[in-house]
Amino acid sequence: MASVDWTIWAPILATWILVVGTLAFAFWQLRQNQRLHSTTTLLDLRDRFYTQRMRQARKSLGTWLVKPDRSDDADNWEVALFFELLGSLTRSRNLDRRLVRKAFGTWLTSYYIGISRPVDLFSRWRKESNDPLIFADFEWLAKWIIERERRLAAGPGFEESLREEAHFVLEGESELDVTN
Repeated sequence: MASVDWTIWAPILATWILVVGTLAFAFWQLRQNQRLHSTTTLLDLRDRFYTQRMRQARKSLGTWLVKPDRSDDADNWEVALFFELLGSLTRSRNLDRRLVRKAFGTWLTSYYIGISRPVDLFSRWRKESNDPLIFADFEWLAKWIIERERRLAAGPGFEESLREEAHFVLEGESELDVTN
């Protein structure tokens, strides 16, 4: 039986262990950088959400959404476009879903419910423009958050409490102080 010459195999084995360890560390470091970038981007978006311009847009759309009669069209859709961007960044995995849910979940679902109920404006706009992708990422993210909340709540009356919360949030948005 031939014996193994460890003077040859030990350096080869050690080199492979070093290569695999280096690759594993590089992967871990890349993953940490992605998480940090996602968090930083989310904080920047949160800052943008509180700017004077965005507060005015939130007040404008919130006021329109709580109106019992929405015969005219809203003047400003910047909030919905912001949530579309947020949905797009989340869907492409540039932002962490859980962090987005924590940072924007209540607003996002409230505006989604306001826009989609009692009349589903998303469907109407898609049909009118013949574009099935209008606000698709906003809707996807809102539905994901609602489903996640439904699983966590796991009780009767979830839909009703969700609608009540959305109305409460949108009323608050319609009363935002935009003088600062």
